[in-house]
Amino acid sequence: MAKQSQDDELVFLPLGGSNEIGMNFNLYGFGPPHDRKWIVVDLGITFGDQTTPGVEVILPDPTFMEKNAHRLLGIVLTHAHEDHIGAVAWLWPRFKAPIYATPFTAFILREKLREAGLLDEAKITVVPLGGTVELGPFSLELITLTHSIPEPNGLAIRTPLGTILHTGDWKIDPDPLLGGVTDEGAIRRLGDEGVLAMVCDSTNVFVDGHAGSESEVRDTLIPLIGSLKGKVAVACFASNVARMDSICRAAQANGRRVCLVGRSMHRMSSAAKSVGLMEGLAPFLDDHEAKKYPGDKVLYLCTGSQGEGRAALSRIAEGTHPHVTLGGGDSCVFSSRVIPGNEIPIRNLQDKLADRGVRLYTERDHPGIHVSGHPCRDELAEMYRWARPEISVPTHGERRHLLEHAAFARDLQVPQQVTPRNGDMVRLAPGRAMIIDEVHAGRLYVDGGMLTPENGDALRERRHAAFNGILMVTVALDGRGQIVSGPQVRALGLPTNSEDHLDDVLDDLADEAENALKRLKGDQSDNDEAVEAAMSRAVKKASQRIWGRRPVVETTVLRI
Repeated sequence: MAKQSQDDELVFLPLGGSNEIGMNFNLYGFGPPHDRKWIVVDLGITFGDQTTPGVEVILPDPTFMEKNAHRLLGIVLTHAHEDHIGAVAWLWPRFKAPIYATPFTAFILREKLREAGLLDEAKITVVPLGGTVELGPFSLELITLTHSIPEPNGLAIRTPLGTILHTGDWKIDPDPLLGGVTDEGAIRRLGDEGVLAMVCDSTNVFVDGHAGSESEVRDTLIPLIGSLKGKVAVACFASNVARMDSICRAAQANGRRVCLVGRSMHRMSSAAKSVGLMEGLAPFLDDHEAKKYPGDKVLYLCTGSQGEGRAALSRIAEGTHPHVTLGGGDSCVFSSRVIPGNEIPIRNLQDKLADRGVRLYTERDHPGIHVSGHPCRDELAEMYRWARPEISVPTHGERRHLLEHAAFARDLQVPQQVTPRNGDMVRLAPGRAMIIDEVHAGRLYVDGGMLTPENGDALRERRHAAFNGILMVTVALDGRGQIVSGPQVRALGLPTNSEDHLDDVLDDLADEAENALKRLKGDQSDNDEAVEAAMSRAVKKASQRIWGRRPVVETTVLRI
């Protein structure tokens, strides 16, 4: 480990994951302010919603780290969820730093890098479970935890100024079915050494008790699936390999063969088998084989539990899936929770399935078919008793989660708490923990396959057009600026009582545009920009009077 100088500082800088659930991007820095060395812990994505039309994937803005890429020692990944690794293939070219991950996470990441054409460039060092990584002043030890994906790891980050326990995502599951249990002994030993700060998951801080065990879900699914007739579809997060395994074994116990439906299911099952998981199961049926089986002898394990429009279950609900159909007498089990923000698409998906006569089973009416992968309050209290940190740094939650977590840590007698927002640089040592700086922390949108800034013109205009509609005005002028044809006005996304009514309204708008053109003085009519501006103003003003809206107005001037 590097020697300490009197100017050295140990800092934590969240650029994603604080004040939001998802898009984790955590930086740890060590050294004097002018020459800090950095490591990145996790580099994830979140997903678009109704406020970002056309945008499916959102990334953390890497500007700060990109400027300091020459001081970046490595990217360390705690596990393979999209909100922890999904941005690596997009942003790695800006950093070009070595990547460290356990075998399962490395398998998933290689596929992403292959799709991005980066597999031969980006170096992945596979670290065994419980292994160590030495990166300059940082000595990292992987600590086995339990979560809703194989190989979740906490990180013990040792530095000359103290040790940080970065939990990543976790829960305390005494019987996780796949993989080891939480390494309580390692965390207790860390606490005995002395933990300066614990940077900890806040997702379920408002939930009392324990999250529950995957073994309990399996015990619930086996009799439930045994009670169902006809075809059965089960939707879950593909990354929850233990859940996939339980569903497969529940199907097998009830004389059903499993057909995987959705690309992510196939990818995750391949990753699981590559590290020795999901063994002893009957081979999966492909789509064509499943069609030949009686309905009560097959179970479809599907992606799309969150109502994603292009996922397998949505296509089944729409009746557009090429191989799988569900109808009266069939059942669909949602072995998943509703992620905040997805309520509307999930409700729409379930309504479409219900319209087809499909019986639905969700965690609302069958609570045992899903458990969370994040710690509830009793588990948080247990972790604090084991680690005994001097400083609590809540992360992975919205603002209310972080503040509640800090208050909870205070009740547990943790001496210091700090709740940074994205972009707040926290000095952990020396001295008391405090926010000492603020750096840029924004978002990038994947829009049409391109990375764009979150406040870019394209999305702003799209939002405006989605709410207000679009009007297109065209006029043809001769060399003297006299009207040869038009103005003609076309509308998109604007309300009307009937086609005839809309034609009348558009004629009125065309008259407004023509009058605006006639009011131009002197040689203004020779200037296309002046003509466009005048007609646009007139049409927008009239639209405000007619609809109470100011639509996007696109004006085209043709010279003949």
